Amino acid sequence: VQLQASGGGLVQAGGSLRLSCLASGRTVINDAMGWFRQAPGKEREFVTTINWSGSSTKYADSVKGRFTISGDNAKNTVYLQTNSLKPEDTAVYYCAARSSPFMGLESDEYAYWGQGTQVTVSS
Repeated sequence: VQLQASGGGLVQAGGSLRLSCLASGRTVINDAMGWFRQAPGKEREFVTTINWSGSSTKYADSVKGRFTISGDNAKNTVYLQTNSLKPEDTAVYYCAARSSPFMGLESDEYAYWGQGTQVTVSS
């Protein structure tokens, strides 16, 4: 599976971005997907995950109520809608796919990773 993340950019605090993650190589319709992020000088951290059917999601406390993960199986794409962005959301955002239909909260549970897309939030 190849994952290509896009949609990052520079936005002012309070703004929004929609990140996309396109999967190719094989379908990810049976896989759980996740988004992680890594800020400069910090460890990669969990942001959100969605199960294979889209019926269940989990979010990090820091983004709950502001970010929404969703999937479009027909397009083999997962989205991350980010609203009310804060400067502390600045990071490279990575999408990832599990070889499992169940959600994962840890990066080592994911077998496939995209290249990352930069999100920069100015104050």
